[in-house]
Amino acid sequence: MKTINIKNAKKLLLLALIGTVGLTGCNKFLDVNENPNNPETATPGLLLPTVEAAISQVVGNSFQVYGNIWGQYWTQNPTSSQYRTLDQYRITNSAMDRPWSILYRNALNNAELIINSNVAANDNYKGIAYILKAYAFQVATDAYGDIPLSEGLKADGNLNPKYEAQQVVYDSIFSNIDKGLALIATEQAIPVSSQDMIFSGDLNKWKAFANTLKLRAYLRISNVDASKAAAGIKALYANKATFLEDDATITYTTTGGNENPFYNEMVGLGKTQNVVASATAVKAFVRNNDPRRFAFYDKVTGQDTIAHINQGTYATNTNKLVSSPSPLVGGRAVDPTSAVAPVKLISATESLFLQAEAVVRGWGSGDAKALYEAGITSSFTTTGNATAAANYIATAPDAVFTGSVEAKIKSIITQKYFAMCGFQGFESWTEWRRTGYPTFFTTSAASTLGEGRMPLRMPYANSEATTNVNYPGNVVIYTPVWWDVK
Repeated sequence: MKTINIKNAKKLLLLALIGTVGLTGCNKFLDVNENPNNPETATPGLLLPTVEAAISQVVGNSFQVYGNIWGQYWTQNPTSSQYRTLDQYRITNSAMDRPWSILYRNALNNAELIINSNVAANDNYKGIAYILKAYAFQVATDAYGDIPLSEGLKADGNLNPKYEAQQVVYDSIFSNIDKGLALIATEQAIPVSSQDMIFSGDLNKWKAFANTLKLRAYLRISNVDASKAAAGIKALYANKATFLEDDATITYTTTGGNENPFYNEMVGLGKTQNVVASATAVKAFVRNNDPRRFAFYDKVTGQDTIAHINQGTYATNTNKLVSSPSPLVGGRAVDPTSAVAPVKLISATESLFLQAEAVVRGWGSGDAKALYEAGITSSFTTTGNATAAANYIATAPDAVFTGSVEAKIKSIITQKYFAMCGFQGFESWTEWRRTGYPTFFTTSAASTLGEGRMPLRMPYANSEATTNVNYPGNVVIYTPVWWDVK
């Protein structure tokens, strides 16, 4: 992994701009006439949107596609070929070069520049940068496992950072969130406003985001280090932490370069529809008589149902018309309204399900059933089905919320799976890895792994193998990451 020598800040800003303009919706923040001359005078207001845009580019495009296919919401369209290797579980290391570079060079390095800047009274920017740094590291380590950490962002141009254990990375996530919260405790002389594409400088929402991210991270390690997870979550509640009540999103427009990043890529691929509805998710929606399926997927012309195929059966369905993901989730290539679909970093619905799980485990306070049902209702409202939520909660087989702690956790994660369809594919696939829920996944018919194996991680970037002498070697994708002990 190549890092950037911050002694040449003009080169840094050029690289940041190249890595962001044309891929995200932050052009207006990057249209400046004067670049900083060194990191000590770098303008946090210029760098913050590049961090946010880089994270959303990965979460909303490459990891979105991997997550939605490996999470079995989507599968390869029989009439195209772009993502066949994903359904085959046959991913090359070079496929990871771009997301790895964007996470480290554009997101994490620019966050570090903000943190290390000496501009007066910009502690709020630094606090947000710490929180986004924690978010980016969690995304990276959940995808790859062990990753460069302490040496990965050094300013000395270190081209050979060592890899650190995922457990150590998670410790840094909690530490960075705490540092961020301390720095946004009070509003500073230089307010964060329109430069912030997520919350427009609303520090109360950033505090809620940080607490929700911490709750997510503690629950992620709940099966491998329950004592740390319990202590951390109990501390959150003891300190009367607030949690997200609004989606943490970046929104997009229909103008060139400012579209939803997945739709933007589809435009670049000639508006070819490369993903379609997977039977795994659609059959589960149908079994529960769930109207949200008509929001997450488009009907095929002339049909009143969502047409689907079994995961990975593109080769045997070449004459079948299959429903595509809807514009609501940015997944329909020929519908320009896909351009304005948001990228959700953490959703309000997810926040409620996280809180419900914390209470069920006995680590948080509140009414678990009420939080669980509020999570379902939030998802129904988001998809325009608010009036159908109560009947779904009362009648859907997968909405039952009784029994043991494990039974309730199964219900929570299964409902989170339904809610995240199309919007938060990577997070949903990650939660399946953590918990084993939902239990209705099937092995792709196109799998090349054999023995019923499933993808449990992403391969390291090829750029690491060719440039970093501390590269730890390839790890096969069916090897669980540290916290995946289910």
